Amino acid sequence: MPSSDDDKPAPPDLPSYTVEDAPSEAPPRPSRRPQQDPLDRHAGTTLVRHSVALDDDRIDPDAAKVVRRLERSGYQAYLVGGCVRDLLLEGKPKDFDIATSARPEDVRALFRNCRIIGRRFRLAHVLFGGGKVIEVATFRRNPAMDMPEPSDDEANEVLDDLLIRSDNVFGDAHEDALRRDFTINALFYDLDRHQVLDWCGGMQDIQRRTIHTIGDPSVRFREDPIRILRAIKFAARLDLGIAPDVYDAMVGTRDDLAKAARPRVFEEVLRLLRGGAAHRSMFLLWEIGAMSVLLPELSAFLDDDEATGGGSPRFFRKMDAIDAMTRQRGRPLEDLTLWFTLLKEPLDEACAGERDKFRAVGEFLDPIIERIAMPRRIADGVRRIAAILPRLAAGRTGRFSNTELMGPALDVLEADLLSLGRPTDVVQKLRAADAQASRSPSARPSAAHRNVRGSRERRPPG
Repeated sequence: MPSSDDDKPAPPDLPSYTVEDAPSEAPPRPSRRPQQDPLDRHAGTTLVRHSVALDDDRIDPDAAKVVRRLERSGYQAYLVGGCVRDLLLEGKPKDFDIATSARPEDVRALFRNCRIIGRRFRLAHVLFGGGKVIEVATFRRNPAMDMPEPSDDEANEVLDDLLIRSDNVFGDAHEDALRRDFTINALFYDLDRHQVLDWCGGMQDIQRRTIHTIGDPSVRFREDPIRILRAIKFAARLDLGIAPDVYDAMVGTRDDLAKAARPRVFEEVLRLLRGGAAHRSMFLLWEIGAMSVLLPELSAFLDDDEATGGGSPRFFRKMDAIDAMTRQRGRPLEDLTLWFTLLKEPLDEACAGERDKFRAVGEFLDPIIERIAMPRRIADGVRRIAAILPRLAAGRTGRFSNTELMGPALDVLEADLLSLGRPTDVVQKLRAADAQASRSPSARPSAAHRNVRGSRERRPPG
């Protein structure tokens, strides 16, 4: 039987609303970001503006699009770092990086073709056709700025260990410039106003073609010893001088390279070899004593010309050959070629008179693998090329021509012959024969066959 209405609770009091007439003109919607006169953005900092109209034709158009969209959306955005440095030095930038006040998630909201990478150091990558990536980083500052003043005992501990282990604190543009390594890398370029923004005196060092650190060089190198290798790279590749205090600090802190992350050391040494300035890079590495920390086997070989029968001139002629081949091809040689050529002279000395050369190569490489985290693929490639190189020099390939090591091995042989002033006819003949064999359907095993063969080789016995 249904209950009566008297049993139901009283309805709650509802709020009352007053509807007013709409104003004749609605107030303007606030913009996403507060607008500010760009010339007032960095007031109160040490900024010096330089009017420099860089050639628009040399600036990547996609990078310019990213900068201008960020600016139209109310953010600060500039071309930064190496691309600005290279444009000012009349070089060709390898890539174009952008620094902005926008957070990574803000950049992703503006660009559908964007992804955020990294966990500790988050960056936005804006993707374009052909595999092009424009890297967009949020302004950051040195975390040490947030730390309290240390006591005397704590200060001594800090001096003993300045290695940076955290570098992911957002900041302002001037703080981002001051946390960079060298003054020539701390320049920002304002596209619309055609101005270089300089907080660190980088334009003066660009004009003097000199490398200076931002702040005390000994402190900066101890914070990150890889900066020693970066200074060498810039000096060699861009034909720059090194300021005397920076050079002295590189010598004084070279032992700290042993504290650097080993994979970073491996990669930075490769960069010294890739840029077409391997000769000068390796000479500087040897001259400041950093080679004795990273590659003591090579350093000891170069130190004793009398015992090695002129080993250092032979080595640097090989570096000249690497540079010539890089310039001729317009691209770096393969990593395996570079590492083998770098180590060939001391490797030949270590294998001289050894009956089991494969074992001798392994014993030579083992400490290097441990010291700089040389990948197994590179170490194995060095062992196999060392075994086959005498046959290649004699014009014989055998089954080696059916392997992916044939190209790097022939490049090693070419660099060797060029360094000795000998003709490279044998290399050209072997390359032609290898190219002809690769066009034959039966010349190389199919991918499926290689996978089956590889799985059989890995199967444990029994």
